[in-house]
Amino acid sequence: MKHAINWFEIPVLDLNRAQKFYESLMDGPMHNMDMGESKMAIFPSDWMEGAVGGSIFHGEGIEPSTKGTTVYLNGGEDLSPYLARVESAGGQIILPKTAIGESGYIALFIDTEGNRVGLHSPQ
Repeated sequence: MKHAINWFEIPVLDLNRAQKFYESLMDGPMHNMDMGESKMAIFPSDWMEGAVGGSIFHGEGIEPSTKGTTVYLNGGEDLSPYLARVESAGGQIILPKTAIGESGYIALFIDTEGNRVGLHSPQ
């Protein structure tokens, strides 16, 4: 097994609002996909070539939460530029950039939908 995670979905109530937030945060476009009544916007990655990928997801029974599983998005070499865009995009920082020893740095934020999401980087 190459990765413990294969795919992730962040639940959203308003796909357009959430997509604007994440495109601003990640500084790039997301790819939209309809799955019947459900809709998603996929984060840029090489997931089709075996890298871990994920999306924001809107559908029946989907409910954002600050409790439960925390997804950590790739913050590049230094998560600081990503974190600097959180509040201007409509989110709220709840844990600033924090060292976690040899594993690098993390930060946590609440997105526009009410999800607790993390960022991770080596620097």
